[in-house]
Amino acid sequence: MTTTQATAEVFWTAFRALKKKERGAVVERLVSDKDFMEELYDIVLLEQRKREPSRPLEEYLAERRKRRV
Repeated sequence: MTTTQATAEVFWTAFRALKKKERGAVVERLVSDKDFMEELYDIVLLEQRKREPSRPLEEYLAERRKRRV
């Protein structure tokens, strides 16, 4: 387990040990944090799209250059 994973586990364990009302307060605080919500949205979007086919960046850039002309 990495240090990051261990830290996450400690926080998760502490969160789960809270009473329902306290967990609710933590969640409210998280969802009211604009930066956190943007990061969460990005993570969800990446998870949803990770199985989509990809293509090389050079191919995409060449296509964009063609469209500009």
